Amino acid sequence: MNQKAAPPPGEQSLDPRYQPADVDAVRPVPVEFDPGMRAGRETVMAKSAWIRPLQQEMARVIVGQRYVLERLLIALLTNGHVLMEGVPGLAKTLALKTLASCVAVHFKRLQFTPDMLPADIVGTMIYNPQDGAFRTKQGPIFSNLILADEINRAPAKVQSALLEAMQERQVTIGDETYPLPDPFLVLATQNPLEQEGTYPLPEAQIDRFMMKVIVNYPSRQEERAILDAMSTTGPMVVARPVVSAAQIEDARHVVNTIYIDDKVRNYIVDLVIATRPPNPPALKLDGYVQNGASPRATIALTLGARAMAFIQGRHFVIPQDVKAIAIDVLRHRVSVTYEAEAENISSENVIEKILNTLPVP
Repeated sequence: MNQKAAPPPGEQSLDPRYQPADVDAVRPVPVEFDPGMRAGRETVMAKSAWIRPLQQEMARVIVGQRYVLERLLIALLTNGHVLMEGVPGLAKTLALKTLASCVAVHFKRLQFTPDMLPADIVGTMIYNPQDGAFRTKQGPIFSNLILADEINRAPAKVQSALLEAMQERQVTIGDETYPLPDPFLVLATQNPLEQEGTYPLPEAQIDRFMMKVIVNYPSRQEERAILDAMSTTGPMVVARPVVSAAQIEDARHVVNTIYIDDKVRNYIVDLVIATRPPNPPALKLDGYVQNGASPRATIALTLGARAMAFIQGRHFVIPQDVKAIAIDVLRHRVSVTYEAEAENISSENVIEKILNTLPVP
């Protein structure tokens, strides 16, 4: 191999590859909005007028689960993917299908099974014997909303087919790279109970989900309402489209201009850094956290807090917006050690302790 070694530390080299870089020249420029671009209260109220009708339309089909529906709205506003986990029968799939019905965009449902192939999702090259050429057959992933039902039932090679699509929002088939439509959201579900015939998602793919939402059982009143509304052999209620892709795009531009004070920005950074070992001594979490949250969590917390403020009709972010979305953004990005599992300490317990300990601005 004709490879030149790097010079020893402290010695100068005439090779430009080993010249010290100008840190200030390569430092990224912070994204700042001038005061004229900040969203005002009137702008937020005008661009969020479709949220209330959307919530009402989804409530016609989904009884309760307001927490889950709010997280789906945040994902829609921030262009972030969502992983929903819960036992069977809690309307995870129905909630995602209802959201797709309320939005006038293309929707595809993928039922993941152990015998699937990556080509079943992204597409493949098909040989045409008439002209002897290969043509691209695009898969169902070329849609705006993708419902990946029971995503942990597919093997790793199928799960990895979503990695490029979820992060870069593009798909490579053969020698060509095709952009995916905008908006593009992956809304996935998984069942935490069954382990036979399932394949745990790799860490690289879990980190690409903006939020992991846990779907819980309904309350007694909600259970009774479900009984009254759904105990029939007739066709189920179908949601109607109430919002267009253009309205969602306009709302996203407003979400990007919602004001975040420097103290709240620093609070977001402190939250994420506190999840990484070695943890701050005040948290008393040494030996419990194996891996902390990545910078994707910092970005997701900021976008989620802005979307939370937008949904509530505010043109600025408060610390409570960050705390409200923190567990959903961080629970799948923080992994605990065996010692923590032995003491029944989960990632959610770690996050809650951080939220309760760090001073709120």
